Amino acid sequence: MIKEKITALIKKEDKPNKKKIESLVFALALLVITLLIINNIFSQNTKKETNSIIENTIVSKEQERDLEKDLENILKKIKGVEDVQVLITYSETEKFVPIYNESSSQSTTSEKDTEGGERVIESYDTNKEVISDSSQNPITEKIISPKAEGAIISVKGNIGTRN
Repeated sequence: MIKEKITALIKKEDKPNKKKIESLVFALALLVITLLIINNIFSQNTKKETNSIIENTIVSKEQERDLEKDLENILKKIKGVEDVQVLITYSETEKFVPIYNESSSQSTTSEKDTEGGERVIESYDTNKEVISDSSQNPITEKIISPKAEGAIISVKGNIGTRN
């Protein structure tokens, strides 16, 4: 139905309408292409950020397991201890603090009207931008490790008796 209407409008002898339709179709095609390009750019940035978050989560989980294994190995060295299991809980996850490029400006404007009134306008502008490396990953200033909230330790063993 839409195709028939467009075809009918194009077939009209009136030249200005034909030019309008051609311009409209061209503008519509240009808009669709622009939207596709913008969508592609944003989806690539989101995928990079998601991959970075997943990689950081995997690394922090491995570090947590390593700490549990280290504690288990220390406890196994105690005489009479046979089987040890350790679970450490954390209050939060690891935080990455990026480096920022900050700039700020301040301006003051003073205005006087004809009746003797005075108005002072102060304006502050601050811009804060994350600094990224060549692959658009943020450069970190520091990494805040998670805080251990508690530990569960299960020990099986045979403790000797005193004579």
